[in-house]
Amino acid sequence: MNAANRPNGAQVVGRIAAVLRAVSQTMPDGAGTSDVARAASLARPTAHRLLSSLAEQGFIDRDQRAGRWLLGPELYLMGAVAAERYDVTELARKHVAALAEATGESAFLSARRGGETVCLMRRDGSFPIRSFVLYEGKRFPLGVASAGLAILSFLPEEAQRRYVAQASLEQEFGAEHAPGALLERIATTRERGYAVNPGLVVEGSWGMGAAVFDPSGQPAWALSLTGIEPRFSVERRPELGRLLLAHAHRLTRAIAGER
Repeated sequence: MNAANRPNGAQVVGRIAAVLRAVSQTMPDGAGTSDVARAASLARPTAHRLLSSLAEQGFIDRDQRAGRWLLGPELYLMGAVAAERYDVTELARKHVAALAEATGESAFLSARRGGETVCLMRRDGSFPIRSFVLYEGKRFPLGVASAGLAILSFLPEEAQRRYVAQASLEQEFGAEHAPGALLERIATTRERGYAVNPGLVVEGSWGMGAAVFDPSGQPAWALSLTGIEPRFSVERRPELGRLLLAHAHRLTRAIAGER
């Protein structure tokens, strides 16, 4: 590679971040080199070179028998340190469990990471038919799925409009995620306080979400419920929305150190 084509430092960091995110979304099974290259939009040799370098530093591990890449021990150690500041899962655990128990649906905690949400916790309820669109480690862009819509809807208006204009969500997720349609759902979400995803990611799989705020008042997490369409009837949705908002409010207060 000549100097003109060599990536600069910021590009290298971006590629490394994309590789780590790609591997994280395949845990616990791991990913092949081609899978990582495709998910990170990299050439296969570039992906392999980065994965090998990360493995040398302990950020990536390699299952030699299966030939698959996994997150490495160094990330676990760093994560344990970072958890003291960022991890709210222990505070959220009882709220996720209570939502699953009260509704019978699958309940979740998701966190905002830049322009995405990442599912941190899942708890299944008693209803035997479940949706598996969302699971621990799964990422969606803001505005896609109920958790991401709830968080996006309570960002400052200028941040919302800038994100919606640049995200191009309709290319992957369909016309219902075009800017105009998404802005309408944002307005509706702000009006009622909770978000509804009426099967827009996977047909027949519905979700509802409520934003959880950090001490500065910014939406940083979301509690959500998912299930099959008949479980989210027009008569039941207000009840589910009230439950989500109540638990989101209590969790927000707990994060701020209030009783």
